[in-house]
Amino acid sequence: MSNRVFVGLLLFASSALAQAPQGDRAELRALQAAVTASQSAGDNAWMLTSSALVLMMTGPGLALFYCGLVRKRNVLGTMMQSFAMMAVITLIWGVCGYSLVFSQGNPFIGGLDYLFLNGVGADPNPLYAPTIPHQTFMIYQLMFAIITPALITGAFAERVHFKAMVMFSVLWTFFVYFPTAHMIWGTGGFLNAYLGGRIPVFDFAGGTVVHITSGFSALVAALYIGKRAGYPHEKFVPHNLVLSFIGACLLWVGWFGFNAGSALAASSLATSAFVATHFAAAAGAVSWMAAERVRKGQASALGAISGAVAGLATVTQGAGFVKPFSAVIIGLVAGSLGYFMVTTVKERFHYDDSLDVFGVHGIGGFVGCLLTGVFATRAVNSALKLASGQPAPLGWIDGNPAQVLNQLAGAAVGIGLGVVGTLAALKITELVTPLRMMEGEEATGMDLSLHGEEGYNFEG
Repeated sequence: MSNRVFVGLLLFASSALAQAPQGDRAELRALQAAVTASQSAGDNAWMLTSSALVLMMTGPGLALFYCGLVRKRNVLGTMMQSFAMMAVITLIWGVCGYSLVFSQGNPFIGGLDYLFLNGVGADPNPLYAPTIPHQTFMIYQLMFAIITPALITGAFAERVHFKAMVMFSVLWTFFVYFPTAHMIWGTGGFLNAYLGGRIPVFDFAGGTVVHITSGFSALVAALYIGKRAGYPHEKFVPHNLVLSFIGACLLWVGWFGFNAGSALAASSLATSAFVATHFAAAAGAVSWMAAERVRKGQASALGAISGAVAGLATVTQGAGFVKPFSAVIIGLVAGSLGYFMVTTVKERFHYDDSLDVFGVHGIGGFVGCLLTGVFATRAVNSALKLASGQPAPLGWIDGNPAQVLNQLAGAAVGIGLGVVGTLAALKITELVTPLRMMEGEEATGMDLSLHGEEGYNFEG
């Protein structure tokens, strides 16, 4: 049911209730309750579906995408990193993570009102999502907390101990993800544009919270941990691009839950975000393939799927604020810039960001953050109001060029917190357990050295 039809029915029912005789009022109240229940049921169904789609982005999507890009002796170890996040971050989120992001606290971190999910039940939380159960909102937001540290693991693929990876990811989630998510999405957060923030930053689905923080953290981690043995002189070839291709397609589909689900209702805004997401992914793929064609004379499968992911990551911040062909522009920029970052820039500076997390997610998230300040429009999202009650102008095209500066401030906070938090998490982890695998372990591979099993066994 569309929001317009829903509101119309409620107005009709309310008007009729005011005018009806006493005997008819009970039936009208029942109609009003039925309309409200119908809307809540539809929204809840969409949000539970979106939650499953976002979880699918981590496993199998990201797990397959990453594992196909490494050497075959590391396929299971790489997949285990994504899978571990699905389990470990879930428990942390339930104990205290959700509370630290979404309960009332200070401008930089939430409080402990929802510790152990206390008070998170069937009744909606009107601050965030008034038509779905609070528990549905909680589980949906969990999926973002899962995939963000999982993205970082691509930067140090094939060379970090499993125990160190888990410890680092947990610390990073506390140091970086929880405060950034609270500042942008939590009530009273420093960068929250809708719930009392001091600097209004538009981040519809996690361009800053997820992609900027993970991408810049990935660069720091790659530099701190060091290059893989043999890099860059040895040629590192993906062992199974078919797996990566399947993973990328799953990411593309799952991203509809990531972006369109962030409308938090089965609404026209969800449709707009869905369309913007798809168009940006398509433009990113075309742009990357075109850049590859110009430089190398061929458009590769790896380039096509990388471009799509770049488009998806870059449009995430503005998916619920921009029109379809603004999303196309964002995707075109994402594909060509992503290609430049993972070829020219990476080759020039020789940093070993194994699976190009920084070039795709970090730079894509940063550019998407700024372009949201340019292309955001009240014609798509009219939730922010002026004192008069009229929709506020959002981005530069709406006559509000200052929003670009707000977006830049938000990006700077995400980058700064990501860099400092990552260094702290790495230092603490290193005090407890070795980060790097031994040279012999790295040569043998993560699968046998860390997990005692092989991804491919064709004997027997």
